[in-house]
Amino acid sequence: MAREFQRGHKAKISDLTAGTDLYVGVSIAGPGLTFDISCFGLDANEQLSDDRYFVFYNQPKSPEESIQQLGAQAGDSESFRVTLDRIPAGIHRLSFTASVDGAGQMSQIGPGYIRIVAGGEEVVRYSFTGSEFSTERALMIGDFYLKDVWRFAAVGQGFDGGLAALLKNFGGEVAEEEAAPEQQVPAQATGAPGFAPPPQAAGPAPSFGAPAQAPAPAAAFAAPPQPAPPQPAAPQQQPVHSAPTMVGPLTTPPAAPYGQPPHPPQQPGPPSYGQVPGRQPGYGGQVPPPAPAPAPYGQQPAYGQQPPYGQAPGQVPGQQPAAAGAGLAAALQPYKEAPTGARWTPQNQQLMRVDLSMGGQAVLARQGSMVLYQGKVDFSYKGAGFAGRIVGNATGQEMQLMRCTGRGQVFLAETGAHLHAIELQGDGICVSAENVLAFDESLQHEVRRIEGHGIPGGALFTMQFQGSGTVIVKTHGVPVVLPVTPTTFADSNAIVAWSSASQVIISSQVRLRRNAYPGHSGETVNLQFRGAPGNFIVVQPYEV
Repeated sequence: MAREFQRGHKAKISDLTAGTDLYVGVSIAGPGLTFDISCFGLDANEQLSDDRYFVFYNQPKSPEESIQQLGAQAGDSESFRVTLDRIPAGIHRLSFTASVDGAGQMSQIGPGYIRIVAGGEEVVRYSFTGSEFSTERALMIGDFYLKDVWRFAAVGQGFDGGLAALLKNFGGEVAEEEAAPEQQVPAQATGAPGFAPPPQAAGPAPSFGAPAQAPAPAAAFAAPPQPAPPQPAAPQQQPVHSAPTMVGPLTTPPAAPYGQPPHPPQQPGPPSYGQVPGRQPGYGGQVPPPAPAPAPYGQQPAYGQQPPYGQAPGQVPGQQPAAAGAGLAAALQPYKEAPTGARWTPQNQQLMRVDLSMGGQAVLARQGSMVLYQGKVDFSYKGAGFAGRIVGNATGQEMQLMRCTGRGQVFLAETGAHLHAIELQGDGICVSAENVLAFDESLQHEVRRIEGHGIPGGALFTMQFQGSGTVIVKTHGVPVVLPVTPTTFADSNAIVAWSSASQVIISSQVRLRRNAYPGHSGETVNLQFRGAPGNFIVVQPYEV
């Protein structure tokens, strides 16, 4: 019996089937819509570093044929054959996607799915509908990814733009073809086109097979027919698709900091003012001088200087700006929501989004930390109980929490603190209650005592989280993570978190009664950490 996945569910392929020769079927349709269904073979950085592993209508198989596009059959809009044990070591992820070819958006689609079939038996299915999306024109449906072993993840993430936008997202490059495509006529088949079974099919059933109810396979591996666009005259005779095709991989370089030149060198030109002709600048080759910093708000920018954010060039503050075209959309583009298909998604350094519809469990968050939510979400008070309040008050580790449930997305933040999602998989972490913003309800948490002499109360306290789930830790500024060694010491006011397996010893270099005397350094109580290799501490650039 096939397992039904929800968006965000993951599983090892070995837990689904013992086979490695798999059939992947995708079904997606909408009134008047045409779709391009593709498979991207990505490297460890989730980039299309080798365009031969972009399997689509113009390139139906990878070089060693570990990924093959088979066409529509057995009720599927598109199907693939994936042989996991033949995939090269450089490919770490197979992303199955669908994009609208022409006008339309994903909110117009009907019920669809992606399924995996092994040995003629369906082992997993992930279903979706158009009500889960809005104006997106592409969809990342499901992934095979390598994390010590091959696994499958139901992604179900909409993507703005079509196939060209997907290519650029994965590091590919697209170009418009000038030649007109010729209509391909697939071989006639008595049933749905399929792949030919192995020669020994007369014996035991092969590990790779289409569903048992599929009609007899045809002889050809033909792709489904595609509508031919208008045919302008052109010398090229190679049949192509109406959509843009990829001409080569593109690795997008990281954006240079504001005011610094980009890395790629340019052709030499006239020397800048103050530069000796023929001499290269100190960074990046022959490049234009750095852009000046923006002028203060309310002042006219100097020559060659960018105006302040939201002000058009030449516009005087307070005046009505000129009619905005695409400039407004371009200005807002860097601040759009950043969906990734994960349960916890940082939107920026200070804002975290959690999708409650993924994982099927509640989230406990600090009261008042919600800044925005979408969908049907319920917020309720989460009490610690009488004993919990007593312990929290006595140790300083009391957390005022709210319980977030429902189906929707909740955005969390607090006082502009930097937020970090730490995923636990059966291990543990110690975090002070002051540094916890939210966590999955599935995590176990309790107050942990750190013994010590010569400090008020005789001990320090922290919260310990264990189990499987995610805890959101907040810091002042960007923290540093250090490995634990026998000589690792940290200020008790700057430490944020540490691995629960670490041994913590309180080190008091100066007795507290000397604090009142002149000459005291102010560094009296430190924490010394010890433990086996693999333990860590997290320190923020700020003292509470």
